Amino acid sequence: MNTRIAWLVTGLAVLAAPLTGQELQGRHDADVVIYGGTPAAITCAIQVKRMGKSALIVSPDKHLGGLSSGGLGWTDTGNKSVIGGIAREFYQRIYLYYDKAGTWKWEKRSAYGNQGQGTAAIDGKDRTMWIFEPHIAEQVFEDMVQEYGIPVYRDKWLDRSKGVELDSQHIRSITMLTGERFRGKVFIDATYEGDLMAAARVSYHVGREANAIYSETWNGIQIGTLHHNHHFGNRKVSPYVKPGAPDSGILPGISAAPPGKKGEGDTRIQAYCFRMCLTDHPENRVPFPKPEGYDPSRYELLLRTFDAGFDPLYILGKFDRIPNRKTDTNNSGPFSFDNIGMNWDYPEASYARRREIIQEHERYQKGLLYFICTDPRVPGKLQKALNKWGLPKDEFVDNGHWPHQLYIREARRMIGEYVTTEHDVLGKREPPCSIGMGSYTMDSHNVQRYITPDGFVQNEGDIGVHPEKPYRISYGSIVPKKKECENLLVPVCASSSHIAYGSIRMEPVFMILGQSAGTAACIALDDNAAVQDVDYQKLKKRLVADKQRLQ
Repeated sequence: MNTRIAWLVTGLAVLAAPLTGQELQGRHDADVVIYGGTPAAITCAIQVKRMGKSALIVSPDKHLGGLSSGGLGWTDTGNKSVIGGIAREFYQRIYLYYDKAGTWKWEKRSAYGNQGQGTAAIDGKDRTMWIFEPHIAEQVFEDMVQEYGIPVYRDKWLDRSKGVELDSQHIRSITMLTGERFRGKVFIDATYEGDLMAAARVSYHVGREANAIYSETWNGIQIGTLHHNHHFGNRKVSPYVKPGAPDSGILPGISAAPPGKKGEGDTRIQAYCFRMCLTDHPENRVPFPKPEGYDPSRYELLLRTFDAGFDPLYILGKFDRIPNRKTDTNNSGPFSFDNIGMNWDYPEASYARRREIIQEHERYQKGLLYFICTDPRVPGKLQKALNKWGLPKDEFVDNGHWPHQLYIREARRMIGEYVTTEHDVLGKREPPCSIGMGSYTMDSHNVQRYITPDGFVQNEGDIGVHPEKPYRISYGSIVPKKKECENLLVPVCASSSHIAYGSIRMEPVFMILGQSAGTAACIALDDNAAVQDVDYQKLKKRLVADKQRLQ
C-alpha cells in the first residue's frame, strides 16, 4: 500500500472512530475545511457542495465577504469577459438586487452614473452589476451560503502556534484559540494573511523579491519609478519638523532608513488602507468623528503638499460613485488614505499586534478626515467639499459605520509548485494547467516614504504596468510543494512574485481561484490523490463545464 493510500485509509478510520462526549464537544468534521471568510472561501465552499461533498467555513471574521463586502464596491475587474463561474454568478445576483426598485433608497436608478473601471457598471444585456454597496454584497454572500446549507463558524481564530495537526505531509485537523477542532480530508487557506499555510510550515515569501530572483523588471525596490500620481514628483517638500532643518526631527510617516537600491529585495509591504464607504445624502450622513488620540501634527505633510502646488482637491480623486449616493473611497495623491510604512510587520504579527495595526490605520484615516473638515489651515475649497460627506448610517451598522475589513493588499505569498511572475502576466511565457484568468494591471501601492539624498520627501513602490491581454493562472500557483503538504490549497495567498500578485490580488480573481480550488479538492478526494497529483484533464473538463474561463 503506497503512502498516500495508507494515509487516506488511516484518516478515514480516525474520522469514523467512536468518540467520547468530551471529544465530540467542540469538534467538527467535513470533507473540505475552509479557513477564511473571503469571497474565495465562499466560492470554494459552494463548489464543493455542488460536487456532492461536505464543506464548512471557519471564519476569523464575523462578516462574510472580505473586501467585497468591506468597502471595495468599485470592483477592480480588468477584462470582464474572463470572469466566469461562481464569480460571475455573484455579480449577476448583485444585478438582480439592484433590479428591484426598493433597493434604490437614496437615489433613482436613472440618476446613477454607471461607468466603472472604463466599462459599464450595470450591464443589462449580460444581467451583471459590478459596482455596489457593501451591505448588498454581504447580503448576496449570506444568501449563497444559506442556499447551499454551508455551516459557517464565525469569529474563530486559528491557534497559529500549535493548532495545526500534521501527519507527515498531511493536515489532519485545525484547532482554534477557543479549543474547537475542525477535521477534514482537504484544507483550504482562503485568508488574506495565509495563516493556515504558514502554520502548516509551507514555504512563503513576505515583501518584494529582488528582480534577479525571477529575472523580472518591476519587482524589488523601485527608486525613481514614478507611476500614477501617488508621489511628490520633482516638488521639493521638506520631511523635517522645521522645514530644511534635519536636527528638528522628522515628520510622522516618513522613514529615516535608507530606501535601498533599485531592484533589490526587501521585507517591506505595500500600504494598506480602509476602502471607506461615504455618502453625501443629508438624511443618511453621519459627520466624521474625532478619533481618540487625535493629533493634528500627523497631517503636517498634507499641508505641505498644498504649499508645494498640489491642487487641494487631489485628495478627493478616488471618491468613486456607487449606488445610492455613496462612494468607494480610495487613496489618491502623495499624501492620502494609505498609511504608508505602518504595516510592515502585519503579515507575521500576532493577533494582538495586528489589532494594534488595524486600530492605527483607523485612527489615521479618521483623523485625516477630521483634520480636513475642521483644521483652519486646510484650504477652504477642500474643507467645504469634504464637509458635504460623511459615513452612511445604513452601512457597517455594528461598527460605527466604519468598514470592518482593512484592505490587506498583500501579506504572505506561498512559494508553491509554480510561481506566477511578471513573465506570465505580461504574456512572455504561457503558464501550464490554467485554472482561471487574470487581466488587471500589475498594481502596487507605495511601500515606503523616505528622504532623498538632497533632503526632500519621496514615496516609493507605487507601480502600474498593464498586461496587453488576459493571462492564464496555473494550477501550480495554488498548491504547495508536494514535499511540504499534500492536502492543502491556497487560492488567496497564491504562489507568485510581489509584482505579479499586484494583478492577481483582485476580488474577482480570488473568487475564480476559490472555485477552482474547491473543484480540485473534490477530484483529489474522488481519486485518493494528493492535490499536486490531480489529473489536470479531469480538472479542466469540470472547470469548463462550470463556466470558468481558462483561455
